Amino acid sequence: MKEYRTINRVAGPLIFVEKTEPIGYSDIVKIALPDGKIKNGQVLDTSDDIVVVQVFEGTSGIDVNTRVKFLGDTLKLSVAKDMLGRVLSGSGKPIDGGPEIIPDKKLDIGGAAINPFARDTPHDFIQTGISTIDVMNTLVRGQKLPLFSGSGLPHNEMALQIARQAKVLGKKENFVVIFAAMGITSEEAQYFINDFKQTGALERSVVFLNLANDPAVERLVTPRMALTAAEYFAYEHDAHVLVILTDMTNYCESLREIGAAREEIPGRRGYPGYMYTDLAMIYERAGVIQGKKGSITQIPILTMVGDDITHPIPDLTGYITEGQIVLSRELHRKGIYPCNDVLPSLSRIMNLGIGPDKTREDHKQVSDQIYAAYAEGRDLRGLVAIVGEEALSERDKKYLKFEDEYEDKFVRQRRDEDRSISETLDLGWKLLGILPENELTRIDPELRKKHYKAAEEEKEETENKEGAVEKQ
Repeated sequence: MKEYRTINRVAGPLIFVEKTEPIGYSDIVKIALPDGKIKNGQVLDTSDDIVVVQVFEGTSGIDVNTRVKFLGDTLKLSVAKDMLGRVLSGSGKPIDGGPEIIPDKKLDIGGAAINPFARDTPHDFIQTGISTIDVMNTLVRGQKLPLFSGSGLPHNEMALQIARQAKVLGKKENFVVIFAAMGITSEEAQYFINDFKQTGALERSVVFLNLANDPAVERLVTPRMALTAAEYFAYEHDAHVLVILTDMTNYCESLREIGAAREEIPGRRGYPGYMYTDLAMIYERAGVIQGKKGSITQIPILTMVGDDITHPIPDLTGYITEGQIVLSRELHRKGIYPCNDVLPSLSRIMNLGIGPDKTREDHKQVSDQIYAAYAEGRDLRGLVAIVGEEALSERDKKYLKFEDEYEDKFVRQRRDEDRSISETLDLGWKLLGILPENELTRIDPELRKKHYKAAEEEKEETENKEGAVEKQ
């Protein structure tokens, strides 16, 4: 390939190079500065006489004497089993002080599109140990289930808890976590690394870290690097991979920044019109493929700007993915962790991963009944603010009590608490014991007979014990 000294413009992280031979989209570029430094770039756009290159290390120091060489190859990630337990930069270079990774092979970070016909239906339940997710918004292997958060909410703590605790019940399997953080501060990066090391989760994980002071261009590469590593472990080593991407809002902001530097016509709120396609290219790399033992499950995390769920980023993400888990600022103010609000949350393929052979026969009905009772309790809470609790009937007071107990006992967990699905469902029955049996209209009489009576007896036993302690 020829070497050019024909840079005619620099705009933000982009350089515009005049050229005479055909250049491919996404080709890698080596940029040699006059002082001998080498920078790396990638072709972002190409036309008959101009090629636009995004520079990964920033454009400072680039002038008319800078030499640009197009290598005729795409960006690749060096992959090997030795990646497990390593911390890498957003562009896939080791930053943990360890040795370079000796690659088994180099894979194109664009990945290979999954043939829709070859996709298998997700059906295995993943237990996260978090009650509101496991019972109400179940995560299924091969699913993409985003976490919609807000600024200052504990989404990072939840991501780490899921990374530590996620497992498939009853199966000893090769389980790998790929954790990719984009646009985070050095303090947050240190927090993530310390948590992974202290809990031992790093042994089965690969961590990609793109810091806030790293180039915006690198941020666009980070999730693709992470998913390329995930595809390697899933389809070549039969691993079941959980990919956690935080924060997709920072990724989209970088997309907007690059779009502005290219002087593109902006779409909604200044984001590029192709943002939907770009996000889909990331999210659709999750799934289960027929004939392959491995799988990729995704939990993208995004902070909603101004807590606005109609903002383009959560809005487009909701269209592409199979549901969402929404964090509530109101629950966070009450001091409840994790602050999952189940009412606007949804797992669209939850029913495929629950039931008699997967979780328990009462799972679906308990989930529906808790949802209905909590929704009614929340409505009554608004009514109480107007008319006062004295104006409520005895039935309404029970629903109000259910709402309080649900938030305090079911939603609230310790950051290191790993509840099994059976413990969570038993806890659900105990809470439903607050309501009269004839109110449990979403549960079969047979299941009520089996579980409601047991929950009632346990409740009486607990009350008797508490009474005996008070007497003493």
